[in-house]
Amino acid sequence: MRPDVPGYRHEWLDDDAGPVVRPYTLTGGRARPSTDGLDMVAYVSSKPDPDLAAYPELHPEHRLLVELAGRGTPVVELAADLDLAVGVVRVLLGDLLSRGLVAVHQPSRATYLPDNDILKAVVDGLRAL
Repeated sequence: MRPDVPGYRHEWLDDDAGPVVRPYTLTGGRARPSTDGLDMVAYVSSKPDPDLAAYPELHPEHRLLVELAGRGTPVVELAADLDLAVGVVRVLLGDLLSRGLVAVHQPSRATYLPDNDILKAVVDGLRAL
């Protein structure tokens, strides 16, 4: 059977094969985002009514990220929604951030860290359960 025939399906693919496109092809072989500071719990929000037609080079995953980030979503949830590794989503978000299509809101850093004695008491309490 030829690939241009409707309904063509490779014999070696089944429903459990997973994604055919490897993550490194989505990122162009890049392992790090073009911008720093994309924490897993950082919130990503897209600009209202972004003009994606001006960026024909964007992958469908880029476009889906812009759509999903419209409601303000953490990086880790975007990765789960797209069923992609967090590292891949960070690279894709870096592309969108450099084009000004999304904004990243970092969580505030904890200024107070619990005392070691408190942590030990918690661990002892959990062990006692």
